[in-house]
Parts: sequence; C-alpha cells; structure tokens
Amino acid sequence: MLLAFPLIAAAAATALVAQTRETPIDNDQVTVIKVTEQPHVKTALHEHKFNRVMLYLQPGRQEITPPNGGKTVLNFKAGEVKWSPVSGLHTSEVVSNAPVTIIELEVKKEGSGKTADTRLDPLKIDPQDYKLEFENSQVRVIRVRMAAHHQVPLHEHSLNRVVIYLTDQNTRTTTQDGKVETVQHKAGEASWGGPVTHKEENLLDGPFEAVVVEFKG
Repeated sequence: MLLAFPLIAAAAATALVAQTRETPIDNDQVTVIKVTEQPHVKTALHEHKFNRVMLYLQPGRQEITPPNGGKTVLNFKAGEVKWSPVSGLHTSEVVSNAPVTIIELEVKKEGSGKTADTRLDPLKIDPQDYKLEFENSQVRVIRVRMAAHHQVPLHEHSLNRVVIYLTDQNTRTTTQDGKVETVQHKAGEASWGGPVTHKEENLLDGPFEAVVVEFKG
C-alpha cells in the first residue's frame, strides 16, 4: 500500500507530460475538448464514457492499448474527422514524430429523431461547398470549403451545432430579416451555434474550411 501514492503520482505526471487539455465548450449536448498529445509519451490509463467526434489538426499515428493488450493503431490526416464510440480502459500514445492536436466532441445526448433535411439544407442548396462527412443517430458532420470571396446563398442550419475552424475565418453573414454580422475565428478554434437561416460570404483572399457537427439530441 505504501507504493500506491508514488504510483498514482507517477501516472498523473505521465499524463501531464503526455497531453495538454482545454475545454472551450461545455453544455448539455456536448463537451468540446482540445487535446495536444506529445509524441512517444503514453497517457495514463483512462476511458471514454461518451461517443465522440474526433478531428485531427495534424497528421499522425496513434496506438490505443487496453490493459489486456490487443493494440489498435489509428492513422489520420490533417483535418480528418472520425467517429469514436464509447471505449473501456486504455492508454494512448502518439507514435509519429510530432505533437498532434485533437478536437474531441463528447456527444452527451442520444438521437431524438431530429432531422436537418429541410428545404434550405446547405447540402441541397450548395453541394459544391458543403459535403457530408458522415451521419448517424446522434450527429451529422459536414465539411464546408469556400473559395476566396465566395458567396453562399440563403440556407438553413436547423440543429444546434459546433463549428471547428481548419483555417482562419472572416465571414459576412446576412439573416433572412437583413441583419448583417461579421464573424471571425482563428484556425483551431471551435464555436457553438443554434438554428439560423442566413447567407454567407467569405471575405478572405484565400479559401475558408471548417467542419460542422450538428446534434440530433
């Protein structure tokens, strides 16, 4: 028993070195966690009690190892988004050679049958710029890419959503009632938004890219 406290302290120290964490969004539908994992440092044993959407800001490779072995290796590209179901106890380690920042969205509510399939759904209105990544009973995940100074016609976001910015954003939005707003974010940030119907214009001299995660709960 005398060894318990040193072992716990060592595990905590390892976890601290392995990753840094911040939580930019936490509400009744989702917790958004921004994690930066250092290469070749194994995390402490942990588990994930919620299904998650995972977005990787850099390319890399990660090993997931449960206590009984049976290692899983994940390979991912910069900007790639994946679905990660609830998992039991495991350690993780970035085995590629550079730090990796991951945006993790813990989905707190089961699907309630809500749908984003409306007449002004952006996937229908502007399929050139809005592409479906994946969809299940809890979330719909869309990637949006707008060319420099491109304008998107009137469309509707009918569900609550998190937007994760893969590039800087400088966008002019115009709602149905004529309200104009300039929205700005930095690459790597995340924002929360509710239902809205609006037009959008990319004010940047370069392309804009983001991932939109809509919640059906």
